[in-house]
Order: sequence, then C-alpha cells, then structure tokens
Amino acid sequence: MQNETPKPSFEFMALMAALMSIVALSIDTLLPAIPDIGASINSFDPTDNQLLITMIFLGLGVGQLFFGPLSDSYGRKPIVYLGIMVFVVASIICLAAPNLEWMVAGRILQGIGLSSARTISISIIRDMYKGDLMARVMSFVTAFFILVPVVAPMVGQLILDVAHWQAIFYLQLILTIVVGIWFWKRQPETLRPQYKIPFSNHLFIDGFKELLRYKETVAFTIISGLVTGSFLVYLSASQYIFEDQYGLKEAFPYIFAGLAISIGLSTFFNGTLVLRFGMRRLSFMALATFCSVALFYVLLFWNSTNPNVVVLVTFLSLQFFCLGFMWGNFRSIAMEPIGHIAGIGAAINGFFSTVIAIPIATIIGGFVDDRVLPLFVGLAICGLLSLVVFLLVSKPWKALETF
Repeated sequence: MQNETPKPSFEFMALMAALMSIVALSIDTLLPAIPDIGASINSFDPTDNQLLITMIFLGLGVGQLFFGPLSDSYGRKPIVYLGIMVFVVASIICLAAPNLEWMVAGRILQGIGLSSARTISISIIRDMYKGDLMARVMSFVTAFFILVPVVAPMVGQLILDVAHWQAIFYLQLILTIVVGIWFWKRQPETLRPQYKIPFSNHLFIDGFKELLRYKETVAFTIISGLVTGSFLVYLSASQYIFEDQYGLKEAFPYIFAGLAISIGLSTFFNGTLVLRFGMRRLSFMALATFCSVALFYVLLFWNSTNPNVVVLVTFLSLQFFCLGFMWGNFRSIAMEPIGHIAGIGAAINGFFSTVIAIPIATIIGGFVDDRVLPLFVGLAICGLLSLVVFLLVSKPWKALETF
C-alpha cells in the first residue's frame, strides 16, 4: 500500500501528531492544577484527585469501541468531528463541576471525545503505511507529540500564575477546535470505498473475532497495556511525588519536561533506526533494558528512603528513554496484520490496552505514599510480564538473537 502513496510530508506527520497531542494537552496541562481543582471542588485527598488523570484514560478506552468501528463504516473524517463535539460538551461539564464526582464524569467524557482523534490518527497512518515504514512514521509522529508533555505542565503553571484553573480548560477547547479546523481543511479521507464495512450491531464482534486470529496482535495489545499501565502510575503520581515527597513544587514542571524530552529523543532515534534494525529487534532490546533498570532501582533502594532527586530523575530518564523504542513499535506490530480492519483494530487494541492499564495504575498508585519504590516495583513487574509475553509469541532463540 505504501507504494501507492507519497512519502509522508512534514505537514501530515505534524497534523497526526497534533491530533494525538490533544490528548496529552488535556492531561498534562492539568497536572500543576490538581491541588487547586481539588480545593475548588472540596476534594482534599491526593489519591482521590489522581482520578482526574487516570479516569480520562477510561474514557479513551471506552470511546474507541464506538469511534473505531464507526470510522470503518462512515470514513475517518466525520468521526473525528464527532469526537471533537463530544470533547466540547465534556469540557463544559468540567468547567461547571460542583464536586469530584461531576469532575470525574466530565474527564471520562473528555476521554471518550478525545479517543476519536487518537484512534483515527492511527487508523489514517495504517491506511497509508504498514510494517517498518508505519513504525517509522509512528515514531516521528510520536516525537512531535512528545513536545506537548514537555511544555504542557509549564503552560499550565503559567496559566495558574495569572488566572484560575478554569482557564486551562478554555485553552484546551480553543486549541482542539484549531486542530479540528486544520484537519478539516488539509487532510483528505483515507478510507478507500472498497474497505468500507457496512455498519451493523455485530460489527465490533466480527472485528474482535478477526483480530483474535492474529497472535502477534493479541500479544502486543497485552504488552502495550502492561507498559502503559506502569507509565500511568508515574503520570498520575508525578505531581504528588515531586511536590509532596520531594517538596519541589516550583521545579516540577521543568522536571516533568526533562523526562518527556527523554522519551522524545528515543522516539526520534527509533524513527531513524527502525528501518535498519526492525521494530521487533529494537522494541525487544528496549523492553529488556526497561526491566533491568527497574529491577536495579528496586534492589538498590528496597530498604531505604527515597534517593536524592538527581538519582531518581536519572533512573526515570533511563526508563523513559526505553519507552520511545517501545510504544510506537508495539502498536505497529499489533496493527501490521489487521490493516483490512484498521479502524476496528485500532479501537480494540486501544481499548484492551487501556482496560489492562487502568487497574494497574490504580492498584500500584495506591502504594505510592511516602516512597517512590512502589512505582519501580510496578515498572519491574509489568516489564517482566511483557517480556514473557514477547518471548511466548516470538521464537525465544530468534528474539535473543536481536542482541
């Protein structure tokens, strides 16, 4: 398929990254504002307030089940517009929320709306490319996308310095509408008429049965969920770790940005290396390193208090550098065999990844109380389980040859 389409342009990759970035923007700009939002809605338990981050992922997972199949029936573009409208309604609910329950409901609905842009952008890329070339495009798109977490917490903090936390939601609304207009004006429909699947009440079930035929798709959906779940622990607890455990409220946005840069750099390197070494080889080596770093931290600090912040950031940087060689490649491996059901396939992949990730983040996050150690225990467990699944679905001796 890629022989029939031009090489990806800078604008195409930037637009796909912008669609994905709406998600990161809605999560990361809110991180510095969590205590202020909690105070406004009379929610003062830091663990409860983490729901403002983790529950948006529930919406992201559920929404894909609707938008993915719909995009296979009605085209990619109309479903993106529908998702943006849902996001606008959800943002209004968040702005008017009187308590934590309403705010969480609004965040879940935000996630449902955002799942459209997130899922459809992957479907569009799969419509046009496959294999290692898709992994290359995904890497560069993700590298652009990583720029948002780099600056988003700082933007959120700047807004808080001059305005109320509601201004963050207004900024999210404005930027989402701008990206929607850009998408409308510049991106053609990529779903070919011959690939349209008539909508029916068993469309999802049929797609799920088709997906189950491909063991790599199933395996790397599970792996994506495990790795994403371990990362969500960090994402939801990062504000608490650096501001409360380490007392670095002013420095938190900059630490968060530095760690995001680590992911961005490795994602960019993956885009330049994947055609040479292959997505399976790179992702396996990164996963093995990811496990090793987490286990090393656990062994070093099992019976001690939190290490110096420089030590912690060094370990986290190494972990996140590995992620850049994992996320895009895992998604590309999972999507490679199911290009004929790209919309439903991306939806099912994303949904089950999220279903696996959220309980992991919730359970492990509850242990991140006075030490960072539970975070690394979670990273180690999820990484090791992922490694086992990887070796089960691949020939172990072939996987080990990647070293």
